[in-house]
Amino acid sequence: MEPPPKILHRLWLSLALVVICAVTVSGQSQTDESQTARTTGAITGSVVTDTAQPLAGAVVYIRAYGEVGQGRSATTDAEGNFQVSDLDPLTYSVFASFPTYVPTPRDPDSRQAPYYRIGDSIKLQLIKGGVITGSVTTSAGEPIVSMRVQAYMIRDANGKPLRYGASSRERTTDDRGIYRIYGLSPGTYIVSAGGAGNFSGFNVGPYDTDTPTFAPSSTRDTATEFNLQPGGEVSNADIRYRAEPGHVISGNAIDPATQTTPSGFNILMTPISSGRSQWTNSTYQPPGSKGFSFSGAADGDYDLMAQIYFPGGEIAISDARRVKVAGSDITGVELTVKPLGSIAGHLALENSTAPECKGKRRPLLGETLITPWHNEKNTSKDQPQFPWSYGGPTLPDKQGDFTLRNLAPGQYRFHTRPFAKYWYLNSILLRASAAPTAKTANRPVDAARNWITVNSGTRVSGLLITLAEGAASIKGIIKLAEGHKMPPKLFVYIVPAEPEKAEDVLRFFASLVEADGNFALNNLPPGRYWALAKAADENESAVLANLRLPDEAESRTKLRQEAQLAKTETELKPCQNLTDFHLQLKLH
Repeated sequence: MEPPPKILHRLWLSLALVVICAVTVSGQSQTDESQTARTTGAITGSVVTDTAQPLAGAVVYIRAYGEVGQGRSATTDAEGNFQVSDLDPLTYSVFASFPTYVPTPRDPDSRQAPYYRIGDSIKLQLIKGGVITGSVTTSAGEPIVSMRVQAYMIRDANGKPLRYGASSRERTTDDRGIYRIYGLSPGTYIVSAGGAGNFSGFNVGPYDTDTPTFAPSSTRDTATEFNLQPGGEVSNADIRYRAEPGHVISGNAIDPATQTTPSGFNILMTPISSGRSQWTNSTYQPPGSKGFSFSGAADGDYDLMAQIYFPGGEIAISDARRVKVAGSDITGVELTVKPLGSIAGHLALENSTAPECKGKRRPLLGETLITPWHNEKNTSKDQPQFPWSYGGPTLPDKQGDFTLRNLAPGQYRFHTRPFAKYWYLNSILLRASAAPTAKTANRPVDAARNWITVNSGTRVSGLLITLAEGAASIKGIIKLAEGHKMPPKLFVYIVPAEPEKAEDVLRFFASLVEADGNFALNNLPPGRYWALAKAADENESAVLANLRLPDEAESRTKLRQEAQLAKTETELKPCQNLTDFHLQLKLH
């Protein structure tokens, strides 16, 4: 039996959140590595609270990227420690779970990598989740029992809208009409009761045919927003239930490529509020059924999408179909699924002849994560965002070949980071015949400087990612003039000083400076660089991720000019470890 569609969607969304954190331009500090590669090994670590107290009995989940299945898990001991042994040399995602606790929100500019390899010892920090509680009553003030109440996070702890739409948590009221939703991440929430029902056989409730009533007793547009701090509690999210009948949205999903759909369809409905895509509710169209149906829809705009999962992890989805509910039911909506796109390629290793690099460990293909990133500036915010979560990262096989699957239509760039200390990302090229925008038939497209377009069902091939031996590294400290304090968010930039490298995206690096002024940059190509320390603007975010965007050439040019004026130049030799680099911060 297929799991309920909401569970499936949350699984994919959880994976998406892991992927979101995977992009950094500079990595964590790395130690020297021997040439001998391990065949199997363990990942060890601990799970602690934000006050460094160990969490005994926490469950730690470990899964290799690109794996189909549940992965491995372990439970922490009395000191909060865990170990998972006999792991193959691959790249893994690791996360922990403990009742009422949630992961510590990550700074989008943090340098800590969220993926790991065998031999790593890691510390996973959880914080006490927040609570939203209140009552649901009738217009006469009588308690309503067994009412489903949903809390939707609409902005994260940094005040930013969620990348893939609002996440939700649900509880039901007790015999007093009281609900308590716990284990919530810090952020801004709205709370609703009733509505969002379906006729597919899952989660049918007595109030599903009503329109949702948002706290205190309103529609979505006038709903009260609750700001939830880490470990905090909102205790006055009371709802006076309006008991207004909703409307039905129904239709049928089809897959023209197959005669039968043994897995059935997940149907996703996303309301649009103030011109922006909101959370997603789901229902299920079983195999052989005549269609799907949502109940409890209030007047307004909705996007409907269908998706289907195939053995091996392939997904097909339909285009978003916009419908408007205005005082009556909507029937006859037809959703036709189409396969998502893919990009196939090869990871190549280029050796160095420099004597300083002799005997250094080569990258393991299974430890080299390749991640697709879509062009968010070209993504309409009034469309459902979750399809972008389907195209997760992957690992090359033993021959270096890889395929990035389940890519929603759009423009993409690629992030690749070698774990091996003395290797760097040298180039990302796409053969001209596979790139419709190529101006010269025999010249490959620089996929680091240009977006690569993927359409529904497109099978792009010929992506060549080259890692080269000879990477250098820098460890240093920021020097402040007397009487000055460290800015709250300070970055060190390394930009190419050589004119012929001025437009090479892969020669631009950044590192978030620690509170004590220390910084580190790894996997740097040898060559001449200018260094610059620069504080981020108050509203500036995702600095590291944005540095290498194809359409940020003007910003890189400006940054290079600033660095040139700062007149701090260094030349990095192949496989050099520069460990005492001092950089002056000039405050105006």
